[in-house]
Amino acid sequence: MKYLVILADGMADYPVDELGGKTPMEVAAKPNMDALASLGEVGISYNVPDNIAPGSDVANLSVMGYDPLKFYTGRSPLEAVSMGIDIKPTDMVFRCNVVNVTEEQENYCDKIITDHSADEITSEESRILIEAVQKAFGNETYSFYPGVSYRHALVWDNGPDKFTLTPPHDILEKRIGDYITDDENSRPLFDMMKKSYDILNNHPVNIERAKRGLKKANSIWIWGEGRKPKLESFESLYGLSGSVISAVDLIKGIGICADLNSIDVEGATGNIHTNFDGKAQACLDAIKSGSDFVFVHMEAPDECGHRHEVENKVKSIELIDEKVVGFLRKSLSDAGIDYKMMILPDHPTPLCLRTHTRDGVPYIIYDSRNEVSSGVDTFTEKTARSTGIVVEKGCNLMRHFI
Repeated sequence: MKYLVILADGMADYPVDELGGKTPMEVAAKPNMDALASLGEVGISYNVPDNIAPGSDVANLSVMGYDPLKFYTGRSPLEAVSMGIDIKPTDMVFRCNVVNVTEEQENYCDKIITDHSADEITSEESRILIEAVQKAFGNETYSFYPGVSYRHALVWDNGPDKFTLTPPHDILEKRIGDYITDDENSRPLFDMMKKSYDILNNHPVNIERAKRGLKKANSIWIWGEGRKPKLESFESLYGLSGSVISAVDLIKGIGICADLNSIDVEGATGNIHTNFDGKAQACLDAIKSGSDFVFVHMEAPDECGHRHEVENKVKSIELIDEKVVGFLRKSLSDAGIDYKMMILPDHPTPLCLRTHTRDGVPYIIYDSRNEVSSGVDTFTEKTARSTGIVVEKGCNLMRHFI
C-alpha cells in the first residue's frame, strides 16, 4: 500500500460575490476529486490550534502529523533548513519578504504594502536585491540569505526572544506604521526595513521591472521569527519512509526535519504557473522507486487567495485536479498499485480577506482497495460539513489516514 497526500494550500474559501455566492471549490470543474469524494471518507479537519496564528507552517505541521503545540518553534527556521543554512540553537531566524510598498508618501510609516510578493518576483531578480540588502546590513550579527521568489531568510546570531512582527500578507492595503512597534527587540528590524526602501526603490532591477509594468520589490519585510526545530522522524512515528515535493522552502524544511526526502522539480514556482505535470510525475517516480509515503504540496490556491485573483484560484483547483489528482489516479491504477490518497488544504485563504483563517478544511481519504459510498457526489466545504465527520485536532488526521 502506498500513501499520498495532495495538499492544495489555501484551497478552502468563503462564498464569493464574483462567483455568484459560491466558493472556488464549488465552481471549479474537478471531476477527479469529486469522484474520489464519492468513494471515500469526506469530512472536516481543524488544523490550527486556537492559540496559534493560522499560518501555513502550523497548518502543514498538523497535516503532516505533528502537533504544533509540541513541535512548532516558528516558521522561518523550517524554511532556513530547506535553504541549507547552518543554524545554531541560539540563532533567531526570520522570513524576509521583498514586498511592494507605495512610493508617494515621504514617511515610510505612511506607506502601504500593495503586494507581499512584489508581483511574484523571479528568484534571479530577487537574489540580486537581497545581495544588496546583505551588503548594506549584513555583519557578524545579521545575515541575509536568498531563497525562492520573494521568500528569503534573515539569521540574527544569538538573537533575543519576543518580537512584535506581522506577516505582510495580513496587512495588504494598510498603513505600515500601524503595524510597527518600538519594542527593544523589534526596533533594529524595523530600522532595516525602513532603510531598505532607499536601497531598493531605485535599484536597477526595480527600474527595469517598472519599465515592464511590474511592481517594484522596493522594501524588505521581516517576520515569522523562530528557532531551530526538533522533529521526530516521520518513519519513527508512522512506520513509513517517504518524500515531500514542494516549491516552497517552508514545506521542504518540514520534510527535511522529519527525515523525508525532499524532491526538487524543475519549473516548480509556488504559484499558478508551477510545473504541475512535473510534480505529479515526480510523485509517481518516487512511489515506483520505493517511497511508501509522498506529500505533494501545491501553493497556487493560497497565492491566488492572497492576491484576490478569483479566476486564477478556480483555475488552480482545476489544474491540480487534472494534472496531479487525475494523473496519479490513472497512473497508479494502470500500474496496479494499491494506494490511499488524502486530498485537502492546510487552511482556508479566503479571497475576501486575502489572508489565512483557522476554519476547518474539507478532506478526502480514498482507499483504492476499499471504495465506500460517502453520500456526497462533489468535494466542497459544504459537502464536507454535511457528512458530520469532524477531526477536532488536525495533527491526528495523519494517523487516522495511515
